[in-house]
Amino acid sequence: MRYQGPAPQSDKPECTGVLLTNLGTPDSPATGDVRRYLKEFLGDPRVVEIPRLLWWLILNGVILNTRPKRSAKAYQQVWTDEGSPLLAISKKQAAALQSRLDEQSDTPVKVVLAMRYGNPSIEQGLETLREANAQRIIVLPLYPQYSATTTASTFDAIAAVFNRWRWLPELNFITHYHDHPKYIAALKNSVERFWQSQPKPEKLLLSFHGIPKDYIDAGDPYYQQCLETAQQLAQQLGLADSEWFCSFQSRVGTKEWIKPYTDSTLKQWGAEGVAGVHVICPGFSADCLETIEEIDEENRDYFLGAGGKTYHYIPALNDEEEHIDLMAELIRARITNNNPSG
Repeated sequence: MRYQGPAPQSDKPECTGVLLTNLGTPDSPATGDVRRYLKEFLGDPRVVEIPRLLWWLILNGVILNTRPKRSAKAYQQVWTDEGSPLLAISKKQAAALQSRLDEQSDTPVKVVLAMRYGNPSIEQGLETLREANAQRIIVLPLYPQYSATTTASTFDAIAAVFNRWRWLPELNFITHYHDHPKYIAALKNSVERFWQSQPKPEKLLLSFHGIPKDYIDAGDPYYQQCLETAQQLAQQLGLADSEWFCSFQSRVGTKEWIKPYTDSTLKQWGAEGVAGVHVICPGFSADCLETIEEIDEENRDYFLGAGGKTYHYIPALNDEEEHIDLMAELIRARITNNNPSG
């Protein structure tokens, strides 16, 4: 192997690089682009822990011949003039974070957006930071709760790029922030602002993305961190135990995923006579297919179809000022800890 180089010894001033990452999105809602995205995503061994040969046969022989067309229709429903909602919001987050750090930092900081799957890729993001003469890089995956399927997979992708570099920058990797006071406060204030226009419901459902139960059994801390986020948010909102519930969405396949399931919960509540529900997804830092189409549309239909009366989705924190403040706080803490004079 020929390692890439050279070290960033240019006439550019040194800076601290910030790699802001999220899951990713297809380049377009066309079936071909969705298929390429799903192949990269579902081909990640961190996401699907099945023996590689068996999974290759299932993925390429069945899933990629059926699912892309269905997923493309869903993406077409949420696509905007700016493209994918996730990518459009993520770009706004990166720009706002750059402005905030420029205001608050005494040293040059360069913020670059990258996606674990699709574009802009992690490799592109790291190359941009190397060209900017980033001597150290702080990685902020926008997954509040750690999981091997998301956070660790991001680290794998970064390591794969660094494995080809001759010179390596210092690396600081933020693994989670599920219980950070600014994160919980931002969620609380978001809910309370929403309740100013829509009266407080009978039930607040906190829905997180699910993962297979055997991942938790093997030691993934994701489930526990989701519960901690939910409990702290409910406590800050002053909710009684009967007024809130935690559930998990987006399961696929036949194996057992962590429970309770969001769709089953909403169907049950509707049938039991629960009149009003608001749903918030504290594990999503930006609205995307899973919140817009699955939560705000599909699960709305489940609840109302089962007998529920009113249903509202509380948007993700997206590029709200408090959310950007949280990101800046996480980054500044790493800069300060790495600066002997800070």
